[in-house]
Amino acid sequence: MSSNIQAVSPSRTRLSGLPFTKGHGTGNDFILVADPDGSIDLSAADVAAACDRHRGIGADGLIRAVPSSLLPEGRALLEHVPQAHWFMDYRNGDGSVSEMCGNGVRVFVHFLISCGLIELEEGAVLAVGTRGGVKLVERSVDGYSVDMGPWEFIYPDAAATRAMDSLVEADGLQVARPGLSVSMGNPHTVVALAEIAELRATRLFDAPSVDPLPPNGTNVEFVVPHDPLMHDGVGQVSMRVHERGVGETLSCGTGACAAAVATRFWAGADAPDAWSVTVPGGTVGVRFAISGQGAEHVHLSGPAVLVASGTFS
Repeated sequence: MSSNIQAVSPSRTRLSGLPFTKGHGTGNDFILVADPDGSIDLSAADVAAACDRHRGIGADGLIRAVPSSLLPEGRALLEHVPQAHWFMDYRNGDGSVSEMCGNGVRVFVHFLISCGLIELEEGAVLAVGTRGGVKLVERSVDGYSVDMGPWEFIYPDAAATRAMDSLVEADGLQVARPGLSVSMGNPHTVVALAEIAELRATRLFDAPSVDPLPPNGTNVEFVVPHDPLMHDGVGQVSMRVHERGVGETLSCGTGACAAAVATRFWAGADAPDAWSVTVPGGTVGVRFAISGQGAEHVHLSGPAVLVASGTFS
C-alpha cells in the first residue's frame, strides 16, 4: 500500500520542500531521504521532530542516502571497498547518530531501487557504506539478505569463561538478570528469559539498566529460546528489544543477530547455524557462515516495504 502525503516540517528552514519516503522492515520503521549531492544538513532536532509519532511523521529512525565520497567516514571505506558508492547515514529517533541498522539497510537498498538511484536484479549484491563498515546486500525473490560482517563479544574475557558480563534490570522483572554483550558493529546486551509470559510482562518503555554499561551505551534484547530449540534444523527464538536512543521497537535487525549469537553460544557445540527470530513485527532469518577470510559472518534476511511518499511542507 502506498500513498502521497504532505507532512508539516519540524524545521521549515532545513526540511521545507524535502521529499521523503516512509518504509519498514518487520515493523522497524524509517523516514528515508535521498541526498545525491550531499546538500541536506540535518540537525539532531530536525531528525527527532520528524520521527516524533505525534507531531511529526513518526519513525524509529531517519536514513539519509548520500554518496560515500561526500562523507569523511564514507571516503575511508572507499579506500578499501571502492564499490560502496552509497552511504547509509542512519540517525536514531532521538536524533543521535548510530553505527548501523540491520532492518534499515534492507529498506535503504529498496529505497535506492525505488528512486532509480541503482539497479539491482535478483541474486545481485550491492555494497553499502555504513558507520559499522561496508555491508553486502543481496536481493532475493522475497526481500534482501545482508552480510552483517563478523560478530564479537564486547567483553571477551567474560565470554571465554562462558560467563555473563552484565546485570540488567527492567520494569516488570522481579530481579536483575545476567546479560551477554555482543557487538554487531553496534552494541547489544542479550538477556535470556524462561518463558513467553515473562517476555510479555517485561515493560520496555524506559531503558533497562545495564551494569556495566558498554562505553557507547547498548541496545537490550530479551530472548526466549523455544522448546524444542530446533525445528527442522533451524534454531527458534522470540525476542523483544529496547533500542538505544529510540525505545522499544517492533523489530531490530542487528538485535536479532545478537540474539542468535548469544543463544547459539549458550546452546553449545551442537547449536545450529540457521536461526529464525520472531519479533513483534514479524520474523527474520539469521545465518552463520565462514567468510573467504576465515572469519565467521552473520547474515540477516527479511522483507523491506515502502509504504508512503511525500514532501515536508
